[in-house]
Amino acid sequence: MAQPLRDLRFLTSASDVKQLGFCHAEVAFVGRSNVGKSSLLNALANQAQLARVSKTPGRTRLINVFLTGPDRWVVDLPGYGYAAGPKAESAAWRGMIEGYLRGRDTLRMVFVLVDAEVGPTKLDHQMIDWLRHEALPCRIVATKADQVKPSRQLAQRRDVAASLNLQPTDIAWVSASKGTGIVELRREVADLLNLS
Repeated sequence: MAQPLRDLRFLTSASDVKQLGFCHAEVAFVGRSNVGKSSLLNALANQAQLARVSKTPGRTRLINVFLTGPDRWVVDLPGYGYAAGPKAESAAWRGMIEGYLRGRDTLRMVFVLVDAEVGPTKLDHQMIDWLRHEALPCRIVATKADQVKPSRQLAQRRDVAASLNLQPTDIAWVSASKGTGIVELRREVADLLNLS
């Protein structure tokens, strides 16, 4: 595949991991509401309308599966932390996310999106701690990097990394709007999915 992920297309949505079939390999993207998950997926695919971008947080309410290459999946999970809905609905989303993450043997990596300017929130820490406890592979992606002032870039990278007990080089620093880090992250996803 000369242009990995450029062929991404919507496959299905599900409210339960049991509704999903088999695939050869998959990666998942998770993050709090309004962290720029849909924008990042669109940038990775180089498609403006692949994942729906909304000004209203919490629009992704199902497990959304996108197909690429020979039976490889990119999975968009509901955003966490948006409290406008009923508590029962928020609990159902949490159960949906955890059920998916625990229930997919073909899951190669969970990309956890954090806001580069804000840094990891309490909810981000909870998600990352849970993934580590479950021994699930995760990679931190700092989104909206263009919103960090140039004079703060290096210090912010150090601060974000230190708050997660990581090195600055352990975090992918990206901007969907400016294209920063997109090519590198696209290659990383393609390598995890064995797309060549």
